[in-house]
Amino acid sequence: MERGLVLKRRIRVLLAIVMAGLLLSGVTAFPLEWELELLTRLLGVPRGACPDNYSGIVGWLAEVREGLQETYYRYPWMAYGTDWLAFAHIILAVLFVGPWVDPVRNLWVIHFGLIASALVIPLAMVCGPIRGIPFYWRLIDCSFGVLAFVPLWFARRFTLELSVPGPNT
Repeated sequence: MERGLVLKRRIRVLLAIVMAGLLLSGVTAFPLEWELELLTRLLGVPRGACPDNYSGIVGWLAEVREGLQETYYRYPWMAYGTDWLAFAHIILAVLFVGPWVDPVRNLWVIHFGLIASALVIPLAMVCGPIRGIPFYWRLIDCSFGVLAFVPLWFARRFTLELSVPGPNT
């Protein structure tokens, strides 16, 4: 009985990490223009600066900021797409409430999360070049899949251990 409680506690901590990451990703997808403005200013890129005057990740962020500003100015409804992206991340976090409550019964959700996390890598590596995303940025995107995969893998392992009846059951 005690081992089951320890395993459930571990599973909940791991799922909380994944859920917090999904919620944070979701909430931060709403104010993209403001966030990019803040980040680029912190990196020393003044408003209206030409992205071509910068290189590496700073140049990339300046270019993305400029693209977002121009797009939102001319086509403000385009931001609605990232609103839905944000919503999807929040809903995915809610999905993990099932295994939080009953991990054995809802192991399929953990499997779903593992599959989704693994699929981040091919998506970034196939679609990234098509969309002109720099390689280093695709690696950053891939890291989110890896960062979610690790706690989910341990949650799966502990859930499978929890599902095996012990000698005292």
